[in-house]
Amino acid sequence: MERQVAAARNPSVSKKRKMATRSGIGYDVHRLVTGRKLILGGVDIPNMKGLEGHSDADVLCHAIADALLGALGQPDIGHYFPPSDPSIKGISSIDILGKVAGIIAEKGAVVINLDATLIAEAPKILPHVPAMKENIAGVLGLDAGQVGIKATTSEGMGFVGREEGMAAMAVASVEV
Repeated sequence: MERQVAAARNPSVSKKRKMATRSGIGYDVHRLVTGRKLILGGVDIPNMKGLEGHSDADVLCHAIADALLGALGQPDIGHYFPPSDPSIKGISSIDILGKVAGIIAEKGAVVINLDATLIAEAPKILPHVPAMKENIAGVLGLDAGQVGIKATTSEGMGFVGREEGMAAMAVASVEV
């Protein structure tokens, strides 16, 4: 009886499930260090410092992966790719997104769009955005127009402003 009442109030609660649009939010942050490549959106960007992490530390891809997993109601990427797992040390974050694409397919979901913002003082990101969008769209089976990537600074404030690290935020919409 409760299910019937819930179904009457909310059409998405029924025995025959209908497609629903769901959203997820992702956030990631990594420390900048010397001696590492700076990889963002799967693009190797010339810079004096790179991001520290167990993988290639691509904050942009990590935030997108978490947004996608969140939209599916799944655990974050740390669950699927724990830093304690030596077999994935140095893994490309584009490969992580590829594995997330597999999870999306397993759940019978389809990505509608992604929107992400990189928060960094330097380097300039705009020249690299088209390649980032192509990389991310390609691994997720999307059109580049379904991927939004922007960048902003923190106006010299905080760890990002002191150029100690970078952060990224992402929102994903999926149809399940």
